[in-house]
Amino acid sequence: MTTETAGAPTAVRESSLDTLRTILVAWIIGGHALLGYSTIGGWGYDEVNEVAFHPQVELVLAAILGPTALFLMGTFFLVAGLFTPQSLDKKGAKVFLRERSLRLGLPFLVSAFVVWPISMWIAYRSSGRSVSYGFLLTGRDRLIDSGGLWFAEVLLLFSVGYVIWLQVAGRRTRGVGPGGFTLRQLAALAVGIALVTFFIRRWVSARGTEVFDLHLWQWPQLAAMFALGIIGARKGLASRVPARIGRTSGWITLVAVVAGPALALALGVDDTGGDLNPFLSGWRREAFALAAFEGILVVFGSLWLLRFAQLRLSGERPFMSRMARGSFAAFILQGPVLIIIAVALRPLPLPAEVKAPVVMVAGIVACFGLGWLLVTRTRVGRIV
Repeated sequence: MTTETAGAPTAVRESSLDTLRTILVAWIIGGHALLGYSTIGGWGYDEVNEVAFHPQVELVLAAILGPTALFLMGTFFLVAGLFTPQSLDKKGAKVFLRERSLRLGLPFLVSAFVVWPISMWIAYRSSGRSVSYGFLLTGRDRLIDSGGLWFAEVLLLFSVGYVIWLQVAGRRTRGVGPGGFTLRQLAALAVGIALVTFFIRRWVSARGTEVFDLHLWQWPQLAAMFALGIIGARKGLASRVPARIGRTSGWITLVAVVAGPALALALGVDDTGGDLNPFLSGWRREAFALAAFEGILVVFGSLWLLRFAQLRLSGERPFMSRMARGSFAAFILQGPVLIIIAVALRPLPLPAEVKAPVVMVAGIVACFGLGWLLVTRTRVGRIV
């Protein structure tokens, strides 16, 4: 991964960003494995699971791991934005869009119309239900579900939008000069994300099931972090988050993560299987609280993670380099891998508290192992 400073490309490889991205992929795969045995849902296997977490166990897991679900995808889009200006400058708009379409669009389509429907067919069959291909596309809660690959579709749309904006505005990314962000600017960004998120969720519910898996309810944070990455790429953000920004972001993130569960309890959430709709949409204080929480976490949590990676995850590590090479393939493979492992464990008379960790660990290992083999031993590596 290369970065640019003062508007000029350099040959410096930021291994910390590769490592950070790899860890985020592993975290998301593990999170999906756990969600398959939850009542709150969010992963395909929860529709057919044979056992679920005890309510108190799930509440603890939600308090500990839940906040990360609100901003990790924003961090992904921040990292993607950091890549974008140099890639566009180097390749030109036509080649850039062609390669993005192949790398992001093709995996999304294959996942949405082939891989994920087959995975869910296996899951439903394991529970004794016979379902059709048409049902798997349109009969479930999500219409045209792609499993975890929705982010590739959205990132492709954002990339196209960015190129169009440059053409219409008549600007070039090289026009952004060096210089950092201020805490006031970042706070304003968090407030803006919260307000726009709250406004949009008047019509689009969080965890909504809109067509083509667009995740419109997350667009404010994703678009904002993508834009922050693009601007930050010309300001040296990929190689150095200022110390003061990093430390302050860490403290804000810590306070938010600790205060979040307490706020949820104060607003009446004592069972993740209960009615969470007030938090997901509408002009309600609960929905505003969630939007504000997201805005704070996605800005300051993402920057803290970026700073942490730069300080602690830099340097070449052969093992992590191999895992990073196959990280996108691992993300693509997580659907069938997690479903197949869960189905294999289904006959065993074990509680969810045992099955879920097994699926999580085995899934992460299998996804990255198969992902590395796929990109290094087959022609798929030319795409992903």
